[in-house]
Amino acid sequence: MACPLCSTAAGAPHAPSVTGHGATIRGVTTFRMPDPHPVMTALLAVTASRKGIVELTADTLTVRLGVTWHAEIPRSSIKAARKDPLKTISIGAHGWRGDWLVNTSTKGLVVLTIDPAASARCLGYPIKLRKLHVSLADPDAFLDALTSPTPA
Repeated sequence: MACPLCSTAAGAPHAPSVTGHGATIRGVTTFRMPDPHPVMTALLAVTASRKGIVELTADTLTVRLGVTWHAEIPRSSIKAARKDPLKTISIGAHGWRGDWLVNTSTKGLVVLTIDPAASARCLGYPIKLRKLHVSLADPDAFLDALTSPTPA
């Protein structure tokens, strides 16, 4: 039976471009951000921010939004993770004083509390990250994977 989310044949590895629901390849579980509204797709493409990806390993959470935004957060620094009640109309990477929204959609938002603050980059500039609001195609799978015990 094929994967119901991406039609990958049973037993076949998921290609990185189609892993949106927590497929694991070589110890990296990849979650994709939701596809943006078609109008926003053009804007995100112009700003080199079209591809949003979240990768989770035993030690690190990596979040990228194209070439414009990048963070590597130690899992041990993630103190809380939950579905985000934030209502937003903006798309992209926006933040101030350590609180950042990184999204390709207004749906599927998750909020992470980070302590100590993690280092990140926006447009190449270094920033500190204390709270991250991120959109995910499958926020439940992400939260399950993040809260699962990591292998020793």
